[in-house]
Amino acid sequence: MSKILFNEKQMKILEKNNNVKAVSTKCITYTNSFKNEFITKSEKVILPRRIFEEAGFDVEILGMKRVEVSAGRWRTKYKKGELLDDSRKGNSGRTLNRELSSDEIIARLQAKNKLLEAENELLKKAELIERGLIIKITD
Repeated sequence: MSKILFNEKQMKILEKNNNVKAVSTKCITYTNSFKNEFITKSEKVILPRRIFEEAGFDVEILGMKRVEVSAGRWRTKYKKGELLDDSRKGNSGRTLNRELSSDEIIARLQAKNKLLEAENELLKKAELIERGLIIKITD
């Protein structure tokens, strides 16, 4: 998390940007579409600062360190094949006090389905290894 805190004026400017989901004094949450657009442009060797500026961000408000850290985090997740979704909402430990929208329900069910498919594949491989049908290669 950046040491730069946003003041009320800066928060209002950032909230107006369509690429921002939420802003607090300490944190900015970008939309998934912006993160995906960032990765696409980044693969075309466009510098992070330029991508943020083209998306309507004032890099002076954000701070270059925040831009670089976000860019690095998104690139790492993308290279690992992970989703660029905001993981904080699932890890807060707080219970959700509102009803989920249909889009949120679908997203959760898709994530659960993906996890179950991965577990099934793992179990299949483990069973094949136990049967001796796959020889486990060790270094």
